[in-house]
Amino acid sequence: MGDIVMYVAIGFVGLFSLIFLYFFARYFKLWVQCVFSKANINPFRLMMMSLKGINPSTIVQSKIMAVQAGLQSSTNALEAHYLAGGNVDRVVRALIASHRANIELDWNTASAIDLAGRNVLEAVRTSVDPKVIDCPDPNRGASNRRTLDGVAKDGIQLKARARVTVRTNLQQLVGGATEDTIIARVGEGIVSAIGSCKNHKEVLANPMLIAKAVLDKGLDSQTAYEIVSIDIADIDVGDNVGARLQADQAEADMRIARARAEERRARAVAEEQEFKAETEENRAKVILAEAEVPTAMADSYRAGNLRAK
Repeated sequence: MGDIVMYVAIGFVGLFSLIFLYFFARYFKLWVQCVFSKANINPFRLMMMSLKGINPSTIVQSKIMAVQAGLQSSTNALEAHYLAGGNVDRVVRALIASHRANIELDWNTASAIDLAGRNVLEAVRTSVDPKVIDCPDPNRGASNRRTLDGVAKDGIQLKARARVTVRTNLQQLVGGATEDTIIARVGEGIVSAIGSCKNHKEVLANPMLIAKAVLDKGLDSQTAYEIVSIDIADIDVGDNVGARLQADQAEADMRIARARAEERRARAVAEEQEFKAETEENRAKVILAEAEVPTAMADSYRAGNLRAK
C-alpha cells in the first residue's frame, strides 16, 4: 500500500514538473524580457493571460514600449482593453507619440477612441502633422463636383477650389463630425462669402478675403478636427448669371405683355361684335317701326283723324 502511494505521489510530482517545464519554456523568454525591461510581469500572470484568452506577447511588448518611453501603464488596463476588442499596440504607440509631442492624451481617452473605431495613432499623427483636405473633393459624394460655384452681387459667377488644413481635435474625436462635415461647411461658407461681395473683381484681386471670412465663422465646432487654415487654391470666372437672369426676366415680361395685349385685342374684338349685333338689332327695330307707319295712317283715315287738304 505504501509503495502505491509513493508511486502516485511520484506521478503527480512528475506531471506537475512537466506542466511547470512546459509553461516555463513557453513564457521564459517573455519573463526574461519583462525582467530586463522592468515591465514587472511575473510568469504566473503570463500564464493567467493565456487562460483568459489574451496573447501574452502582445501585452508584454506593449508594456515594455510604455515603460521604456517613460509612461505609467497598468497591466490590468492593457488586459481589459485587449479583452474589449481593442488594439493595445496601437493605443500604446499613440500614447508614446503624444507624449513625445507634448500632446495631452491619457489612457482612458486613447482607449475610448480606439474602441469607437477610430485610428487613434493616425489621429495623433494628424495632430502633430496636419493634413490637407481638398474642398470640394471630387472623390467624395455622388455629385463629383470639382468647384464651388458662387455668384457675387454684380451677377458674375465665380468657380473656386480651396484646400483646408486641419489637425485632429483629440478631445472631440469620439462623437465629433468627420471630414465630410468640414468639407460641407467650408463649401457653404465660401459660396456665402462670394455672394456677399459687391463685385467679383474684389474676390479676384484678393481671394484671401473669402478664406478669412470663412475661417472667422468657427466651422470646426463639434467636429473631430481643428481648422488651421483655409487657402483658395484656384478661382475662375464663370457665367454672367446676372445678365442671363435679366434676359430671362425680360423674356418673361415680354411674354406677359404679349399675353395681356392679346387679351385686350380679344376683348376689343368681342366688344366690336357686340356693337355690331346691337346695331343690327336697332336697325331691325327701325324697319319694323317704318312698316307700321302705313298701317297707322290707314287707320287714321278710316277714323277720320287724318284728312287730305
